[in-house]
Amino acid sequence: MRNYLRGSTLILFIVLASCTKSGVVKPPEVGNPVLAQTQLNVSYGKDNKQKMDVYLPANRSVETTKVIFMIHGGSWAEGDKNDTLHAPFVDTLKNRFPDWAIFNLNYRLSNYGLKNNFPTQENDINSAINFVFNNRANYFISDKWVYVGASAGGQLAMLQAYKNNSLIKPKAVVNFFGPSDMERMYNDETDFWIKSGLKTLLNGLAVESSPINYINAQTPPTITLQGISDNTVPVIQQQKLHEKLTSFNVAEKLIIYKDEGHGFTMPTYSKSFDSVTAFLNVYVK
Repeated sequence: MRNYLRGSTLILFIVLASCTKSGVVKPPEVGNPVLAQTQLNVSYGKDNKQKMDVYLPANRSVETTKVIFMIHGGSWAEGDKNDTLHAPFVDTLKNRFPDWAIFNLNYRLSNYGLKNNFPTQENDINSAINFVFNNRANYFISDKWVYVGASAGGQLAMLQAYKNNSLIKPKAVVNFFGPSDMERMYNDETDFWIKSGLKTLLNGLAVESSPINYINAQTPPTITLQGISDNTVPVIQQQKLHEKLTSFNVAEKLIIYKDEGHGFTMPTYSKSFDSVTAFLNVYVK
């Protein structure tokens, strides 16, 4: 994140481009619910980045088939649903939750200039959620939903669950080292170029883009996984999130790994998903 911000802010305002406006897209064509099905690059909007991969298990039903939404990271400016950092998450979840439907989301990326700053990414995730909700009968899925995100994706997952939940309230949130307080993240940054890039990205919406500001007694259960040596999303972000959730008696779990930074080693990811699996088994019935 830090290297990307530094480089991107040097070309701030040079690249001018207009984004295609979201619109209504046709509903998905889903076959027999008895059969497993994979749909790649399903459009939920008109922009090329507004796509998702859909993995539907066999023997689906609107009563029993639970749902996971995956949101990739990359500083809101990089990353993809199929990149080498994110794709293993999907494979792991498919193996651990074989009877669940999985929706792996892309969203429009910022260039830290005049294109796709906040709240573009938030709006795209909300559009994707709305698209699936409106087509849930076609997919043969239940309303037992979980949002999973890493880094920037963690922030987007929490923001959708805590703020944009009037349509559907998820049963749980899984936050892999995602920032919960964008205002604090900006105020605590000391590097001039990174701070400048964050200011542009935030677009005056630091408070509105901070999941921590929307926590209340109805906030869904949340599990957070964080490395103590993370210099990109400092551990204070998760400690404050933990304090706010517990102050409202929200079911939550904070796991801090002493030897990890921003992104974990494979053994730690394996342990993390053990904890995630146990957490979801408790709170998603």
